[in-house]
Amino acid sequence: KDSHVSILTSRLHICKHGKEMSASPVILVTAGSAGLGSAVARLFAHHGYRVVINYNTDSERAGTLVTELSSQHAKLDDVEGIRTISRYISIQADLASALEIRRLVKETYAAMGRIDVVLSNGGWTKFRNTASIDDNVFEEDWDRAFNMNVKSHLWLLQASKPYLDETEGAFITTASLAGVTGVGSSLAYGTTKAAQLHMVKGLACMVAPKIRVNSVSPGLLQTVRRAIH
Repeated sequence: KDSHVSILTSRLHICKHGKEMSASPVILVTAGSAGLGSAVARLFAHHGYRVVINYNTDSERAGTLVTELSSQHAKLDDVEGIRTISRYISIQADLASALEIRRLVKETYAAMGRIDVVLSNGGWTKFRNTASIDDNVFEEDWDRAFNMNVKSHLWLLQASKPYLDETEGAFITTASLAGVTGVGSSLAYGTTKAAQLHMVKGLACMVAPKIRVNSVSPGLLQTVRRAIH
């Protein structure tokens, strides 16, 4: 993991017009206040990235992570002479809304002056009995899962594209092994994660060669949300 991040940080911070861009590179992490998102935020902060943490409802948890990153990496402010600019911030936005996603990206760029990496980490599921077809035919589950696990990633890349074009950046979605194996928390979840993986292949062709688009498919992760179940 460290070598991959190091490759990203080694890029020249020059925009397409040849003008020097502001400070160190920036990653936007959606659903970034806990779990996998917070782990990625910590990793990129360790490698010198400025980090924008998106959250939906838990502002306290997002703020705690911002404080943690700021205290651990405060020396970077002195190196770059940008103490007046926050290296780590949180922005509230509901990833179920295309309008909210566009606002999130605009506020990220306004605050940081550039976007180099986007981890599109949002998603949704509701646990169902995967041995029962009758427990997997709730229309609201399918609509919510498709909106969060497929469409939100499309909206986020579209909104981020102008800024990622400038930095020749990277867009990464969080999928799931459920999208590969077909076994997951529900049929709607596995199916929409598979759709996400298929969509990413198409998006990679659409925005190449300047933007790299990839997806990662974790297995079961022990997170706060998972522990509740």
